[in-house]
Amino acid sequence: MKLYVHEKGIVLVGKAWEIKRKLHEYGKQFTLLEEWVTSRPKKDK
Repeated sequence: MKLYVHEKGIVLVGKAWEIKRKLHEYGKQFTLLEEWVTSRPKKDK
């Protein structure tokens, strides 16, 4: 499974059961998607 976090959202790539499990896991940590995206450190190019 692959997980890409961008400035404006996320992209999950994998099997349906993997994505569902990962969303459930992150749902326990973050209430909103915005919290999840802003919690990731930003990379400089």
